[in-house]
Amino acid sequence: MKTFLLFLLFMSASTAMTMAQTGQGPEVTMTGTLRGGLISIGGETTGWTLEYRDSSGPRSIEVDLPGDLRTRARSGATVQLTGTMVVREYVERGATRVLRVSRLEDAPAAAVPPQAAPAPRLPQLTTEQLNPQQRALADEILKVSSVGIGGPYNSMLRSPEMGERLFALLDYLRFKSSVPRRLNEFAILIQARVWTSQVEWLAHYPLAIKEGLSEATAADLKAGRRPASMKPDEAAVYDLCMELSATRTVSDATYRRAAQIFTEQQIVDLLTVSGTYASLAMMMNGVAQGVPAGTTPPLPRIVSAAPVVRLP
Repeated sequence: MKTFLLFLLFMSASTAMTMAQTGQGPEVTMTGTLRGGLISIGGETTGWTLEYRDSSGPRSIEVDLPGDLRTRARSGATVQLTGTMVVREYVERGATRVLRVSRLEDAPAAAVPPQAAPAPRLPQLTTEQLNPQQRALADEILKVSSVGIGGPYNSMLRSPEMGERLFALLDYLRFKSSVPRRLNEFAILIQARVWTSQVEWLAHYPLAIKEGLSEATAADLKAGRRPASMKPDEAAVYDLCMELSATRTVSDATYRRAAQIFTEQQIVDLLTVSGTYASLAMMMNGVAQGVPAGTTPPLPRIVSAAPVVRLP
């Protein structure tokens, strides 16, 4: 009899692990922060939760991600999940509501009303103000620059030795990189969008379009959305560069997808162009460097949307 009772207990635990489902409801869409790796003793969770807000404040719900979506899921990412509510029976917790996910997307971004541009902290230099070392650097800059000695060059000229070394790196990254020009310019636009770097977008958007990036892809990126019409190599660039920017790391799955398309040198060059243009954006944002006079800033400010969610 004792053996039989132990068998029944084991079978109950196994049933909990398979998580029998009842009470499936209508499809709902929720936006929040995805958290992964939350496995309890006995396996009585799906391993994933979604943190969100409703009218009562912060909330959390367990979510069930199918295998194909689990490979794309990143703990800490702000996402939009679509699925149906089910009730699952657990041994320890009893009946628990779970969102069974059918679609996972990046959360849409909300536009923020424009603000007046801050006053620049470094006055714009003119060629007449430059000393001989600065003038030599400016002469090289003016051969390739679409913003004259404005944009990041206004800061670089304040430290001409650093500026010379950085300009040499930019020369490689822009014109001699192992990454195809279309993808290289796309990687630069990604950093322009991440940092809301108006000068970077203004300078590199026409170059990216000229090299073959579609206007639809650029428009989605500009609006803060994951572009819907990317080519496979563009998607690999987006996922690698955006994941690194958002999470400060790159998952094994994302790296493997990039490594199936790019050589090791190309991956290193992609990471370097991302870091370099992030540095340029930091330099310009730090000194409130604006776009050239008479030019409208092209990028709207955006924040991640987190709408109120009401569960059925």
